[in-house]
Amino acid sequence: MESPTLTLPFTPRSGYTPSAPAIILPPSSPHAQQGRPYIISYQHLHHLVLDLQAQLAGLGLEVGDVLSSSLINGVEFAVAFIATGAQRLIAAPLNPAYQASEVEFYLDDTKSKAILLPAGSLTASPAPATLQAAKKLGVRPIEIIFDPLGAQGRGAIYLKGEDGKVLTKSSAGLRNPQPEDVTLVLHTSGTTGRPKGVPLSHGNLVATMHNIVRTYDLTSRDRTFLVMPLFHVHGMQAAFLSTLLSGGCVVIPPKFSASTFWSELSLTRCTWYTAVPTIHTMLLNSTRPSPVPQLRFIRSCSSSLAPSTFHALEEAFSAPVLEAYAMTEAAHQMTSNPLPHKGERRPGSVGVGQGVEVRILALEEGKTMPTGSEGEVCVRGPNVTSGYLNNPKANAESFVQSPEENKGFFRTGDQGKLDEQGYLTLTGRIKELINRGGEKISPLEVDSALLALKKSKNIPVREAVSFAIEDATYGQKVGAAVVVEGKGVTEKQIQEGLAGTLSKFKIPERIWIVESIPKGATGKISRRNVAATLVASEKSKL
Repeated sequence: MESPTLTLPFTPRSGYTPSAPAIILPPSSPHAQQGRPYIISYQHLHHLVLDLQAQLAGLGLEVGDVLSSSLINGVEFAVAFIATGAQRLIAAPLNPAYQASEVEFYLDDTKSKAILLPAGSLTASPAPATLQAAKKLGVRPIEIIFDPLGAQGRGAIYLKGEDGKVLTKSSAGLRNPQPEDVTLVLHTSGTTGRPKGVPLSHGNLVATMHNIVRTYDLTSRDRTFLVMPLFHVHGMQAAFLSTLLSGGCVVIPPKFSASTFWSELSLTRCTWYTAVPTIHTMLLNSTRPSPVPQLRFIRSCSSSLAPSTFHALEEAFSAPVLEAYAMTEAAHQMTSNPLPHKGERRPGSVGVGQGVEVRILALEEGKTMPTGSEGEVCVRGPNVTSGYLNNPKANAESFVQSPEENKGFFRTGDQGKLDEQGYLTLTGRIKELINRGGEKISPLEVDSALLALKKSKNIPVREAVSFAIEDATYGQKVGAAVVVEGKGVTEKQIQEGLAGTLSKFKIPERIWIVESIPKGATGKISRRNVAATLVASEKSKL
């Protein structure tokens, strides 16, 4: 009987081969040897995990203590995350780009006992922001070091303390993880308020891992090129952990680079990748290889994919594009469009439920809405968190209490509708809907219309994001920021191009033509932040 914990990828099962490659570090990795990929087998990866777990055991941390990290994508992150969970500790990975004040917030909110830092951090001058924050709060800083030539040339991983010494192992202190153990704490993006801590158990993560393997028929023959950061649930679950469960291989560059993506993907013979729409757009606008590598599918998730981008991807890369829908609270994936042989993939839809129940409920009463009617998207399943960290108010607001048949459903905060075949279409974040004089406008609809202008009206819009602008007459009106190719495109030209596609009240009354649209670390765009930045900039010029 398999144990649903993070150690499951190393359990003998159909398709599992200990000598098969689990991780490949491509030439852009600092650990690549003379420009050649560095390959880590499942057997070797398991050995690294067990070795690091013994070092973690020597720290004397209690079951359920939080171990933060501030690491880029690489073998250090991969091994540390699995070993932390195996030792019944809770991993709290942070974005390495955070400022000291941000690190302080997350370390304090999770009550972290220690934090893992890259090699050289403890002696760097000036001290990195992460180290400054850790010392201020009394959180123990520890370096994690991978030596590709260590342990008789097989590769070894070490933890080093502030005294510069490698930590002592404690084989006697090794633990066996339990499915109900919380193993990961991530925070929501905070786009609508203070970031909320989301605890996820081994069972939550493994449920999603199984769902993703089933959705995309992942096998030991598959290889994925990791482009999303591992500190985000998208990269961690969809690309990394699910691939390990399938017995396949994960190619892990230190960061996404459009200039090396295709060459390294081809070199390592990857069969698929998953990314946010922003990265797909970057690849569409970059120099494409000839011939284009043959991919089994391309997955898009974490924000809505415009139908025009969907079609452009399929045309450019000759692979089916499968849009999915996910969130941190559900340990990533909730719905996805199916592979071609399993069913229809629909541009503009995020597909059908994958291992979870999906219902559209009334915003206040919690009653199920009729098929085709809009309401709040709600989900229930073994992958969904049991509740937020130290936030009873958010828990009371986020989980349906009545009626009885809908009890326990998690309110996603997204508005959408289901059709008769169970396909889900998102119409916007409930708190991001634009309310123009009582007319509710979906920014996703406006985004899609703007991005379609390149093909429908030959207006070269490359990127677009719409949002609400405060207005004395209507309460709110529609605004948008766009990135265009070349010069000469005007605000009026774009507005006229939208006529006939959008109702007049949905056409943005103010359009900023900008060189770039600010994005977060995972490629997501905060409509609220973009709007505030542009409006403030315009006011400062008056």
